[in-house]
Amino acid sequence: MSAAHEQPTVVEQEQALQALQLLRDVDPAGETLDVTVAGTSESVHLPRAALDLILEVLANMAAGQGVTVVPAHAELTTQQAAQMLNVSRPHVIKLLDEGNIEYRMVGRHRRILASSLLTYQRTQLGTSRAAADELAALTEDLGLY
Repeated sequence: MSAAHEQPTVVEQEQALQALQLLRDVDPAGETLDVTVAGTSESVHLPRAALDLILEVLANMAAGQGVTVVPAHAELTTQQAAQMLNVSRPHVIKLLDEGNIEYRMVGRHRRILASSLLTYQRTQLGTSRAAADELAALTEDLGLY
């Protein structure tokens, strides 16, 4: 796991925005994108999945958000998981004990796969969006919007 990156500087945000604007509409013909390295004639074959991740990183940086890259197979402590979810460590332990996030015990310590944590985040995001959509529809139905 790489160290958490601080908030990007204004210059980094602008650079990320420019790169995002250039790459956003790129649709590789196949499963790879050929990228030419500046100052050389060398071309790098970039897998589509890597391009999608780069776009996500650039979008976050352009929005002024710091980015941390964590391999899916990395095992996190409850404190690291809490930091990623932006909640307290006791809340993470509660989520683990309730079976909301998969984990394993290493001695007396809980270890959470980054992929399990991301699955939980996606589920929560989907639930939140569905609730927001339902609230918006209800508000519209009641003529409050």
